[in-house]
Amino acid sequence: MRAAIVTISTSKANGQGSDESGPALVEFARGLGAEVEATELIPDDRGLIESRLRHLADERGFDLVLTTGGTGFAPSDVTPEATRAVIEREAPGIAEAMRAASRPHTPYWMLSRAVAGLRGRTLIVNFPGSPKSIRETGEALAPALPHALALLGGERDAHG
Repeated sequence: MRAAIVTISTSKANGQGSDESGPALVEFARGLGAEVEATELIPDDRGLIESRLRHLADERGFDLVLTTGGTGFAPSDVTPEATRAVIEREAPGIAEAMRAASRPHTPYWMLSRAVAGLRGRTLIVNFPGSPKSIRETGEALAPALPHALALLGGERDAHG
């Protein structure tokens, strides 16, 4: 399975601090057995996010695209809107599982607006912007994502 990681942060893209969330997502994806072939760091710009997601899904043909950042309530947090504009089918259970996994760790769990969905044969998942939250939510998703990707890839006997 081929994966791409996109960190969405205007401050990090402008050189203000180092990106710690992107490497945390790389580690998560590799733990799923994915080959991470692309990592990007882009600002919180809805049009740019949409463009990058389309490119990674349509032109690069990645099986899995994971984003980090831009899923909160700040006016600049537009990752969910960009993702919804790109996906063809939503996968609400993934986002619900991420929020549920966050609940024991933070009283702000319900403020995540993360989205997950499908574009062609690509699964796109919005992760939170902190490495700690990526580990917590990733743990909840890890058992199901390889199965989801097998189904998306057309494996008819993926149900076991």
